[in-house]
Amino acid sequence: MKKIFFTIALSLVVTTLVMAQKQINLPLIPLPQKLEIGQGGFEINESTVLYSESEDAINDLNFLQAYITDHYGITLKSTIGAKQKKSVSVKRNATMKPDAYTLRIDSMSVRIEGGSGAGVFYGIQTLIQLLPAGKTTKLHVASVNIEDEPRFSWRGMHLDVSRHFFTVKEVKKYLDYLAMYKLNTFHWHLTDDQGWRIEIKKYPKLTSISAYRKGTLIGHYSETPERYDTIQYGGFYTQDEIRDVVAYASARHITVVPEIEMPGHALAALAAYPMLACTSGPFEVGRSWGVFKDVFCPLDVTFNFLEDVLTEVTDLFPGKYIHIGGDECPKDRWKESPFCQELMKRNGLKDEHELQSYFVQRIGKFLQTKNKKMIGWDEILEGGIAEDATIMSWRGYSGGVQAAKLKHDVVMTPTAYCYFDYYQSTSPSEPLAIGGYLPLSMVYKFEPVADVLSADEAKYILGTQGNLWTEYIGDFKKVEYMTMPRMAALAEVAWTAKERKDYSSFASRLSSHTKLLSFLNINYSKAFYDISTRVTPNGDRGINVELLCAYPNGQIRYTTNMTEPNSSSPIYDKKFSYDQSMMLKAALFEGPQMKGNVFSQRYLVNYATGKEIVLQDQPDPEYNKGGGFTLVNGILGNLPWNGNDWLGFQKTGLNATIDLGMARGISQVTLDVLSDSVSWIYPPSSMEVLVSENNIDFTSVGKLDSIAIRKSGRQATIKFSKKEVRFVKVIATTAGKIQAGAPGAGNDSWIMVDEISVN
Repeated sequence: MKKIFFTIALSLVVTTLVMAQKQINLPLIPLPQKLEIGQGGFEINESTVLYSESEDAINDLNFLQAYITDHYGITLKSTIGAKQKKSVSVKRNATMKPDAYTLRIDSMSVRIEGGSGAGVFYGIQTLIQLLPAGKTTKLHVASVNIEDEPRFSWRGMHLDVSRHFFTVKEVKKYLDYLAMYKLNTFHWHLTDDQGWRIEIKKYPKLTSISAYRKGTLIGHYSETPERYDTIQYGGFYTQDEIRDVVAYASARHITVVPEIEMPGHALAALAAYPMLACTSGPFEVGRSWGVFKDVFCPLDVTFNFLEDVLTEVTDLFPGKYIHIGGDECPKDRWKESPFCQELMKRNGLKDEHELQSYFVQRIGKFLQTKNKKMIGWDEILEGGIAEDATIMSWRGYSGGVQAAKLKHDVVMTPTAYCYFDYYQSTSPSEPLAIGGYLPLSMVYKFEPVADVLSADEAKYILGTQGNLWTEYIGDFKKVEYMTMPRMAALAEVAWTAKERKDYSSFASRLSSHTKLLSFLNINYSKAFYDISTRVTPNGDRGINVELLCAYPNGQIRYTTNMTEPNSSSPIYDKKFSYDQSMMLKAALFEGPQMKGNVFSQRYLVNYATGKEIVLQDQPDPEYNKGGGFTLVNGILGNLPWNGNDWLGFQKTGLNATIDLGMARGISQVTLDVLSDSVSWIYPPSSMEVLVSENNIDFTSVGKLDSIAIRKSGRQATIKFSKKEVRFVKVIATTAGKIQAGAPGAGNDSWIMVDEISVN
């Protein structure tokens, strides 16, 4: 049990983030494993020669030459063979690890060596980050000595083109961003309920029917009533376009991993070929988001169809992995199907989870005949994992840990750190997103190797990737906004040695690196400049609230009178103490210019604020950013739930006891609760308040059922006749398993709870 001691008084301390260690000012992301900075540097100009000693590095040499010409208008001579003076040289060195490189810059030359073409290319990307972030005819680069190699072999980004479609040109831009950060895997989510995006010549209806929907949901999925437009929406990639993208990626040493969803998320395919379902249909390409009951039925005709599709897919993608999805597959239709029930009986399958395993294993064996490895979301663990399958763990760490212990390869991509469709700022001006909150600092905090794994088990963690689901991302500028600069943070997680990581160093380098993003006209998020909070205990004097900013320059200006801060507002440089509710607004200014968004927070004081609180059961680690203190810190969690101030419970409920410090006359207790079925979050099935004078003998003073909580909306309140008590216990139980047909059906539901108010 966790005990946290506070008093009702509030004290507020606002400071800027202090960089704890010596900073590396060069705008290099990810941080190299070894970096020495020398004096002076080298100037690349019209007389500089690009050269390689042999033909094997010519493609990478040409890449560098094209970059300099395209972005600076400087055309450099390139040559193969003899060493040149005042030159930039690239070389492959077979004695080095394949992805390792060295970059040595002095006043006479720039020299890049790599263990392979990929290593050379990564050295070139580091050089590019050292080039001026602006038009010039003289490119000065700092003198450095770099020895570098990646920590993980799988360093990836995902892009969902099913919910919203992006052109070949836009996909290539996305690949350029991966290349900039030395990411080497592009997970291309090509099929889903809302659209099929890849041409399959044997099944032309997949592009004439499945690639287009008759309209799209307007607004957020949680809104009622749901609203739709009537605009036909869709698109697909021809096989020639697929080959073009794969070749473009390969030239940047990026492997493309296609995802063909099965057995769930199949509605678009069923719209064209209804005989693949367990019911007769008809079906329509999905217009809304979420999970649909109709999935692929494990019929022979279905497997024939999928094997035909995968035959064409494997011919298009030379990489060794094919992603088969496997996530969020409702079992309703299988339970209702006499065929499925007979198939289960015939094969000794005890439930529908084992039927899914049967389905996945059959596909896995087929892929083996094509010399491909199957990868799927962590649900493919259920019912028994397929031989040689690789797991992509998205529902937290547990699936990845389980797979690694079973000696299966794992890519770690848990939602709490790697889902870039989540909000990255708490500002009301943030564009609509699915929900959740994933600031830049949280991405950087991610550690792909769980502590519970032994050294031998940790070897099965291939790496990590960021995921971008596009329900609420309708154009490529928003793709850029949602991924940048979080992609940079994840790249450092994937590349840089664990002991080399330091967020303050990263923040300092990023503040310079954003000049390159602006130079490349990338629509990156400015949430990096936003004010964030850190609330800590202050003993018997209340709580400390620090305002932090990762940007190393500028000043925080504030107001407490409900007005917006401006360049004339006072600079925050002193401590405030409050014993009543207050509103604080603050923003970062660099001279007269405000950077980022305005931070706004109301602190609400009641009898429970800052008091000792004990939780009988701890929240899930992924939704436990502040422990029990979150429930008594005076801060209401943001809606949509893009803030830190929510505790999440899945298998256990909330059981919290608050010590008011002395007997007080109270008559009302309120608990903030969240409802977001798309994210598997439901109001508690019940809420009860009990009171005690001695923390031993508790008396119930009120209870609400789920219907009453739903009717009350966000805040569930229990009122009772006034009582003089010192201890207040609040119990909220989970709603149990998610019902069939809802997102996450069959999984344990979540409750998200926030501030407990006692009055």
